[in-house]
Amino acid sequence: MTLRITPLSGALGAEVSGLDWTRPIDDATRAAVTGAFLEAHLLCLRAAPLTPAEFVRVARYFGEPQLQLLREYRDTHVPEVSVLDSSYKTPESKPADLSRLRLTGWHTDDSYFAVPAKATMLQALALPESGGETCFCNLQTAYADLSEELKARVDGLRAVHSYDTLRTPARAQQRSTVEKQETPDVVHPLIRTHDETGHKAIYLNANRTDRIAGLERQESDALLDRLHAHMTQARYRYDHAWRVGDILVWDNRCLVHSVNMDFAVGQSRRHQRILLKGSVPV
Repeated sequence: MTLRITPLSGALGAEVSGLDWTRPIDDATRAAVTGAFLEAHLLCLRAAPLTPAEFVRVARYFGEPQLQLLREYRDTHVPEVSVLDSSYKTPESKPADLSRLRLTGWHTDDSYFAVPAKATMLQALALPESGGETCFCNLQTAYADLSEELKARVDGLRAVHSYDTLRTPARAQQRSTVEKQETPDVVHPLIRTHDETGHKAIYLNANRTDRIAGLERQESDALLDRLHAHMTQARYRYDHAWRVGDILVWDNRCLVHSVNMDFAVGQSRRHQRILLKGSVPV
């Protein structure tokens, strides 16, 4: 089999094909794939559904798997893997206003931790007939395109990330007492420098970023709203139409993502996920 890496869009992403992910890859192939990840920020590994153990082995090519916060989703035998089911089981579970669902908000995983996951891996196990795409925006390019005046204003600012914030219309999932103790509010730079490439990116999670430290709420909201409108423009965006078996690995240090939750009730949308350990944002 021959490794092929091809762009997915002008904004971000590359497709990796020609490999059998049920088998180990050699060092040269690993270097090519991980290099493409840092350049494209997101890779789509074309694959068949993997066992949780195989999924962990593939994840280790990109970093060190970590446990996710919510215990109820962890795989019984391979706890680094979580199984996420976003299907609508009943008509009542699909709201008329889809913005009330957390997945539809533009977010980056794990930013409510002092040390957020650097990357997320997600593999499609079951998909609806239509809809259910995962959409991404490139916040590195979005930062580069800011005016010099706005860059000067936002560089050096820090923002409070909470497990939940009233800035979003959708409420977060309930946590156990232990999980609440593990997730106090944290403060991160509003502009984050990538620890491997040195490039700057906007670090704004609409589901978790509550306010900019040191600013009055009105001024903070206005600035966060301005940045959010800028960074989610179509020119920074790639929408991934899933195939069963696809593995997406994306860089939480410079991307945000959201899900198109407009699909039919009763059709399955299920993925397995791994988070990769990161470093303190700077």
